[in-house]
Amino acid sequence: MTVTAETDAEIRRLHYAEHWKVGTIASQLAVHEDVVRRVLGLLDRARCAPRPRPRLVDPYADFIGETLSRYPRLRATRLWDMVKARGYAGSVRTLRNHVADVRPRPRHEVYLRTDPLVGEQAQIDWAYVGDVEVPGGRRPLWLFVVVLAWSRALWGEFVLDLTVHSLLRSLARAATHFGGNCRQWLFDNPKTVVLERHGDAVRFHPLLLDLSGRFHVQLRVCAPRKANQKGRVERAIRYLRDRFLGGRQIVGVEQGNRALDVFRDEIAAPRPHPTQHGRTVRECSVEEQGKLLPLPDPLPSTDLVTSADADKTAFIRFDRNSYSVPGAYAQRTLTLVADDRIVRFLDGGAVVARHVRCWGRRQIIELHEHREEILVQKRGARQAKGRDRLRAGVPDIDSLFARWVEAGRNVGNMTARTLKLLDLYGETLLADAVTEVLGRGVSDPGAVAQVCEQRRRAASRPVPLDVALGDHVPDRDVIPHDLETYDAKRRRP
Repeated sequence: MTVTAETDAEIRRLHYAEHWKVGTIASQLAVHEDVVRRVLGLLDRARCAPRPRPRLVDPYADFIGETLSRYPRLRATRLWDMVKARGYAGSVRTLRNHVADVRPRPRHEVYLRTDPLVGEQAQIDWAYVGDVEVPGGRRPLWLFVVVLAWSRALWGEFVLDLTVHSLLRSLARAATHFGGNCRQWLFDNPKTVVLERHGDAVRFHPLLLDLSGRFHVQLRVCAPRKANQKGRVERAIRYLRDRFLGGRQIVGVEQGNRALDVFRDEIAAPRPHPTQHGRTVRECSVEEQGKLLPLPDPLPSTDLVTSADADKTAFIRFDRNSYSVPGAYAQRTLTLVADDRIVRFLDGGAVVARHVRCWGRRQIIELHEHREEILVQKRGARQAKGRDRLRAGVPDIDSLFARWVEAGRNVGNMTARTLKLLDLYGETLLADAVTEVLGRGVSDPGAVAQVCEQRRRAASRPVPLDVALGDHVPDRDVIPHDLETYDAKRRRP
């Protein structure tokens, strides 16, 4: 029986202050004597408590406890198989309840809190953002983040690869942004940083070692599976996920980096410092900047430099794409120099080809002038190469080719006429005109030419006369003369 707090207090007062007996208190307050004894702590709990019922799992309790002490993460269903083979006749549910009560609890690790010195350490990590559309497929997008451990100043950029050269470029750009380097770079254990590790013995990537030597920075790595040792960059990545990436769609590197720069300057830098009360991250960053190591002059190069073999079609394959070189360099070995924006091919010290780097998959990056020599030597290939030029600049041209074949037209003649329009009006105008003509259900190059001319006039663009007239028309001086002679000739009988 449960009594109110007032009755509980009254029982205690009558017994200890007035020295009433248990029976007197029970009769006067109209409660059972056991209630009075329970309130006063005089009840024999062992006598009144219900006796536990024996369970089918009890004979196997010692075996279960010993097994769990050796294998604390062993599943209850596996234990059920083991005790069932030993004669257990109960259900797996009963065993699960018992295992939940006796399973050893893991001991929680105690972490040591450290406070780095000003300008001492920069922590570095990557965060996976998602996949983005690129020509020919998709690529994973990563966010590279550097955090100065004392001031919590951060810098980051979006990248499309995790190679060591991408790491070197990002480290150099971060150092340029901060105006110097901390004395330590702290990493996790990715393959771009650590080639091999046995305990505390670490073999770093030689290119990263070379860059750290030029920047006079010490390389350090966390213990395996100890991400808490670089907790400041981990916390910064979580902050960026919640505050910057949340509800924002990143569709490309350039768009993402522009938005990240604005966020860093307008939101991340003015935020309050977590430990320096009354100060912002920007104020602490200005103080820490004076303690950073100066940058070398000039900055070390971070370009990828390697040899590359041109195939018999004068293309060099690099990063899942093919880049053209002049035909004279087919089946020769050149030097490839690449960063995240430009790809160059060198013969000795001379640049023989230069391309904007493509981050797509299975793309063909070809300059028109690289094909001129081959086309002159192989006239029979001009038609196929002309189709390749059209495919590269006009996305819907294959639909136009299909209509020419269905209509029984001379595809070679149609291709030559369309190539003339490409030279006259450019890729953009021709692509729009082909799309419009296909929408009308026609396929004649004359209709394409008419639409191109209409769009050219609307945009007030001049026609290149050297292309319109061709090389067969020589330059001549025009001698003006009196036009009345034409009228005189017409009046003759």
